[in-house]
Amino acid sequence: MDLKSGYPFWAVKNGLMQAFPKVSSDIACDVAVVGGGITGALIAHALSSHGHAVAVVEQRDIGWGSTAASTALLQYEIDTHMIDLAKRYGEAQAVAAYRACADAIPALQALARKLGDVDFARMSSLYFASRRRDVAAMREECDLRRRHGFDVRWLERDALRAGFAIDAPGAILSALAARVDPYRMAYRLLAAVSKRGGAVYDRTTIDTLHPTARGVDLRTTEGVGIRAKHVVLAAGYANQRWLRARVAKNRSSYAFITDPIDADVLGPLRDTMVWESARPYLYLRSTGDRRLLVGGEDDAVDIPSRRDRRVEGKARRLRKKVEALFPHLPMQPAFSWAGTFAETADGLPFFGPHPQLGPRVHFAMAYGGNGITYSMIGAELLRARIERRKHPLAAFFSFERLR
Repeated sequence: MDLKSGYPFWAVKNGLMQAFPKVSSDIACDVAVVGGGITGALIAHALSSHGHAVAVVEQRDIGWGSTAASTALLQYEIDTHMIDLAKRYGEAQAVAAYRACADAIPALQALARKLGDVDFARMSSLYFASRRRDVAAMREECDLRRRHGFDVRWLERDALRAGFAIDAPGAILSALAARVDPYRMAYRLLAAVSKRGGAVYDRTTIDTLHPTARGVDLRTTEGVGIRAKHVVLAAGYANQRWLRARVAKNRSSYAFITDPIDADVLGPLRDTMVWESARPYLYLRSTGDRRLLVGGEDDAVDIPSRRDRRVEGKARRLRKKVEALFPHLPMQPAFSWAGTFAETADGLPFFGPHPQLGPRVHFAMAYGGNGITYSMIGAELLRARIERRKHPLAAFFSFERLR
């Protein structure tokens, strides 16, 4: 299935950064990573950095699936409020999930610094109340996070208007967020894997997967074999093809990006991403070259032809929403696009084996709005599993959560 519509900015900006070969003859490796987007790239990089012989296999060109359509808002804030996770799983688990996402951002920053030139920058995150009735729950959320040491503060309407020119009944301002070019980062990560001796293949589709007691046998649609001690399935929503049980639902999100905007006109949006309490929510953030990236208008459409037809209409609606919020900003879209993604019922990821396929097949389902921060967590969690070490989130971020 085609995962995106329109002209995703990252692919337009960067082009095809590097060509990789197809798998043309049988190979063997320690870990086969199926999926060459940002999730697979982060996992492959973590494994190869610690001595594992890795082979990455992508059915398209590298980064050309959901990664090309990602808006790459890096937040510790999960789509499900901490207070709601606490009601469902207990406060300790909810705090652990949020704290892991918070720790992932400086870890991504350190990694981006080593890679260089991936448009990474730290930002603040402003989460505003779309309606007055959202205020009480958001204040309770803010208080819970502050109680557990997160750097947040509540802004009343006057402070929000004065600091950000947003007329809303209140907002949570978080100090910890970031941005990145996910497409460029995926290529840089996989170039490092390749330089380290790992293998990276694209335009290669896995047709069958057969776990054994000692490893996993994979076969491509062209009949080539891959023998691995472990497999990590990091193919986004397409991972669900390997499971009989449905563990997530597909949705599409829409986005556009402007031409560069003068820094003085952008004002606080230069280093603050903005999103709202309404669902589906509007979100926006700037890029390193001062463009404004706007997204939202999510729907349940995952049929490419229908999604294609909706892109321009959705971009117009997003533009009108931003113009109502920030009348002074020039809002002419330069490129608009859509991407299909998956989300779980609780907003949390799944990392690790599923009983259906046994202990050597590991899923990397970094679903929802925190895909990249989840993937950073998942890279170390899966490495710990493969190396038979404990990880504090191994059970909570696994399929055991469904029991």
